[in-house]
Amino acid sequence: MNYQTLKNILFKLDPESAHSLAEFGMNFAGNFAPFLLNPIASRCVVAEKRLEQEIFGVKFPNPVGIAAGFDKNATMIKALSALGFGYTEYGTMTPKPQSGNKKPRLFRHIEEESLQNAMGFNNEGAKKISERVAKIYPYVTPLGANIGKNKTTSQEDAIKDYEELTKTFSLLCDYLVVNISSPNTPNLRDLQNEKFIKELFSTLVPLTKKPILLKIAPDMSEQNAICLCAAALESGAGGIVATNTSVDYSLVREPQDFGGISGKVLSEKSFKIFDAIAKEFYKQTVLISVGGISDAEEAYKRLKAGASLVQVYTSFIYKGYTICADINRGILELMEKDGFYSIKDVIGAKRK
Repeated sequence: MNYQTLKNILFKLDPESAHSLAEFGMNFAGNFAPFLLNPIASRCVVAEKRLEQEIFGVKFPNPVGIAAGFDKNATMIKALSALGFGYTEYGTMTPKPQSGNKKPRLFRHIEEESLQNAMGFNNEGAKKISERVAKIYPYVTPLGANIGKNKTTSQEDAIKDYEELTKTFSLLCDYLVVNISSPNTPNLRDLQNEKFIKELFSTLVPLTKKPILLKIAPDMSEQNAICLCAAALESGAGGIVATNTSVDYSLVREPQDFGGISGKVLSEKSFKIFDAIAKEFYKQTVLISVGGISDAEEAYKRLKAGASLVQVYTSFIYKGYTICADINRGILELMEKDGFYSIKDVIGAKRK
């Protein structure tokens, strides 16, 4: 079955039901019928040494990963690697299980190839997810663990949640990402201030040998983003992920008045913030670009701007299971055109 046919079926369902169905299928194939993944992997995995790089002390087979939020409970890691993703960032996990916000909370903007979500960190909780990941880690491709606070945890106790999660997942990932930029947990974005970030990273960094990255929102000034990133890096952060979803509802024609927007419409806004950060911090730390990346040209643009890695999510839903292969093959073609042999030559080429 080609993806357009499958997409037509899935898009008859509400978005969250479609995601749950896809998760069931990928979980089943990856964990109970792995032979089903072999023909998919033969089509989707681009095994090319020119795309490889070592980051955080581990080999990334290619620079294209799946963003946090897709595999919240770490049930699809095996299937995602068969689909060619160079790494998986699972989560966001919270210490205690939580159901998230009330439904409906996920909406398609089909003409704009975008989504709007107000999921609210729905996940099975640190204990269950860590037990699941422990069965497969270390894994054949790198894993990132995206962590967030519970909705019921007060602002004053927020660091305790991140502290607990860092200890739990430190030995179950190759890097951690602190998520204080989701718009779907009340007041979470209020933690995006220099004082809290310095205190947070000063607390977390001594707890683990794994790098801890900060994920920021796109809805701030470039100068504010630079200041927040500087505060994190000065306090020991191992990198920056830019950006999360946006609450700029003017990006789509018929928005809901809640939740965060992702997808193609976020491309310009996300890149603008990323570019400002990369101009300031390229070569100083690892930069991961996410938000509105839907083809090889956009991914290549982010890499040249200074991203060591890129992530997709919404374009996977709209363009299908070959998205990773399409982007990686496209990157190789663009490298050939520009005379770059290795992905390492591409990264930051705009800055050189």
